[in-house]
Amino acid sequence: MDLALLKKLVRIVERSGVEEIEIEEEGLRIRVAKNSHNNSAPATVAAPQRDQAPAAETAAPPAPPEANLHQIRSPIVGTFYRAPAPDADPYVEVGQTVEPKTVLCIIEAMKLMNEIESDAAGRITKILVENGQPVEYNQPLFLLEPV
Repeated sequence: MDLALLKKLVRIVERSGVEEIEIEEEGLRIRVAKNSHNNSAPATVAAPQRDQAPAAETAAPPAPPEANLHQIRSPIVGTFYRAPAPDADPYVEVGQTVEPKTVLCIIEAMKLMNEIESDAAGRITKILVENGQPVEYNQPLFLLEPV
């Protein structure tokens, strides 16, 4: 088990609104969750669960309903970045019109930089995540007004 990965998961839970994070890799499942009885440090549970069927993925709670707006959601858990480098311009800005396959941001997961593309055409009305913040699977990242 990679101790650095475990520490990173604990930090994500501590610093974000995420209540729980769970990953499974090569039959080893790691779950980090905030202690619901006291809001201090997160509790960690790591137990190998080999030869079991994969658990169903749970979706993040939906963002507040916005009339006629399309949500671009995170396909992975990781760290959200608006630009390809710290000194570079952001990929997109509020008010910008995008097409399908337009790169919107990067999500870093386990030292890999994953470009996140738009899945619809529209005008960006809101960016829901701050640069450098952790995101969870299926968390809304952008709101688009269809064109």
